[in-house]
Amino acid sequence: MSIDTTAAVVNLSAEDVHAELILDTVAADALFLQARTANTFTDEPVTDEQMRAIYELTKMGPTAMNIQPLRITWVRSAEARSRLVSYMAGNNAAKTSTAPMVAILSVDTDWHEHFPTFFPHAPERKAMFDDQETLRTVMAGNNGHMQAAYFIMAVRAAGLAAGPMAGFDTDAIDADFHAGTSRKTIMVVNIGKPGENAWLGRLPRLDHELATETV
Repeated sequence: MSIDTTAAVVNLSAEDVHAELILDTVAADALFLQARTANTFTDEPVTDEQMRAIYELTKMGPTAMNIQPLRITWVRSAEARSRLVSYMAGNNAAKTSTAPMVAILSVDTDWHEHFPTFFPHAPERKAMFDDQETLRTVMAGNNGHMQAAYFIMAVRAAGLAAGPMAGFDTDAIDADFHAGTSRKTIMVVNIGKPGENAWLGRLPRLDHELATETV
């Protein structure tokens, strides 16, 4: 198959993008077009109600067979925060120490135990995965990362900024926060209202012509 790379690159303006959406401009900007990864935050607290609303949105995103492997550990107490900060790498430690709220996102590799809840019309399918730990782990990772993306969008929908991070000691976090469970950490996310100098320069996105094709 050959791909024509000679076509002129046409980038839509923000106005053109908005014209194609059912979202109003405020929502589209808050969720996508103007949303940024925050590196600093104000000290305005994140409420329990906001945390619950974030999860209620997150859980509605699709996953394979509705397995929903994502688990969230909200790190609110100073003592728990101090432990978590000690496992963060480089600048991530300082960011994590000052964010109003931090969420440890993990996946439950024993998600199949909840088949009667998430797949009530065919709970017997749990048996298909009882002896398939490798498959369960792969499915947990694939679907958990999708849910992590939903989580970031839900944070934005709550009027907050997210600072997702991958630089940390995974084994140490699991041993501390997930001991005795089948949870595996995949991401740590700082959450709050963006503070002073919260944004780095926005990096370029790939053009439509490069990243997509029509067949």
